[in-house]
Amino acid sequence: MFPGLDSLVGLAQHGVDVKPTLLRVLTDLYVQKPTHTADEERQYVELSLRLIDAVDAATRDIVARRLATYPGAPEKILARLEGRPETPALGAEEDEAAATRADAAVRAEAKTLIRDFFNAEADGRRAMLQVLDAAGALEGDDWATPAEDVARRLETSVLAGRPGDFVRELERALGVSRTLAERIVNDLGGEPLVVAARALSVPTAALQRILLFVNPAIGHSVRRVYALSALYGEVSLAAALRLVAAWRIAEPAERKRPATPTARGAGLVRSRIGATIPDRLAGHDRGGLDRTAPSRIGPPARPSPESGSAHDPVEKVAS
Repeated sequence: MFPGLDSLVGLAQHGVDVKPTLLRVLTDLYVQKPTHTADEERQYVELSLRLIDAVDAATRDIVARRLATYPGAPEKILARLEGRPETPALGAEEDEAAATRADAAVRAEAKTLIRDFFNAEADGRRAMLQVLDAAGALEGDDWATPAEDVARRLETSVLAGRPGDFVRELERALGVSRTLAERIVNDLGGEPLVVAARALSVPTAALQRILLFVNPAIGHSVRRVYALSALYGEVSLAAALRLVAAWRIAEPAERKRPATPTARGAGLVRSRIGATIPDRLAGHDRGGLDRTAPSRIGPPARPSPESGSAHDPVEKVAS
């Protein structure tokens, strides 16, 4: 019924509670279409009614806000949500305080997305990117087109054995903090670097050379390098830009702070992130996996094997 959900709900097999996010994703995707078939309407209503009583108040509030502006929202869903917090009409004197709350909420959501993505395994990260892609294209994003020589400067830094320069170039190109740029580079899985490369339009061949030398944890496995190259081809630009938008909101470059969104404009910033990632995904293998390694540049060592995983149906998660 809704694209991208199969990968998301597959995380439930690891004991992750994805019900809050599943309800939010279902609603986000539902309101993107102006009309629905009778079968789509029935499935959305049945799944949502099962999920509403199983999620937290904040999630119910988000769903109520989304449906409040959607013409023809299902009466059964609205009735179930009746009495839940809804968006109040804002007077001029309340707008500043509401904007502060909206700004804090958007930053908190961006930080949660960063935490969840870095703590997830490879399959979880892939699923999250698919869900971000399913949310659709960005609306009015202020992301500037990357300079044509960004890829060349990044590759030159790596091949010259200058990890510090590589981190600084990445920090500057993405508009994120030095700490986050280092975390992207040092990640053991390599997916964050693939996302950054996709957002910066780094050519595939250049990305492969960067992956071989930027992080020994990745470069020692030729199979891993090619797997990440394949992921680069699968990740949509929209998904990459949504994740980078979250990085920029949560950990902006020290030289520049993003503008504070107004309460009425917070929805646009929120749409850049995509409220679609499991609220408690960080609990998945959180304590047993260190996803970062010291930054070193050097030649690749011997290859090592990789592995995969499966997914569960949406109905199981909702029940």
